[in-house]
Amino acid sequence: MLAVTLPPAAPVTGTAPRVRLIRERPAADVPAPARARAGSPRDVADLLRPVLEAEEVEVFVVLCLDAQHRVLARVEVTRGLLNASLVHAREVFRVAIALGAASIILAHNHPSGDPTPSAEDRAVTRDLVAAGRILDIPVHDHVILGAGGRYVSLAESGLANLGAL
Repeated sequence: MLAVTLPPAAPVTGTAPRVRLIRERPAADVPAPARARAGSPRDVADLLRPVLEAEEVEVFVVLCLDAQHRVLARVEVTRGLLNASLVHAREVFRVAIALGAASIILAHNHPSGDPTPSAEDRAVTRDLVAAGRILDIPVHDHVILGAGGRYVSLAESGLANLGAL
């Protein structure tokens, strides 16, 4: 969470007021075990399955990672409809920037149980990878979770131009 504090109003002296940015880590949002390593798509699927598998709507989350691929935070970006979720780059990267994340991993569930990526999944991934390149925050993967422990990694599948973990 990014908080902005302003000093009390002061008489105008010709200088601009100073603004301090405060960075807070959302401790309640760090997955157990804390600082888990997301070194492979299987790690990501295992980490998120308990959170996403039972959801009845699409839930899009971002794992913010440090330089050693340890999870700094798990952030729910959107909660959608039965088969769709709106995702905007500003929401995806806001927390990653605030936490100083070295990289991110995208993930969401398919309530239908079939983890096959849709055309929209691939388009959203392409857009977020492009935004990450501009911000110098690489998107390492987009993992889609289905039922019965099944998942699809867009990086492993070659369906997106992503940097490998």
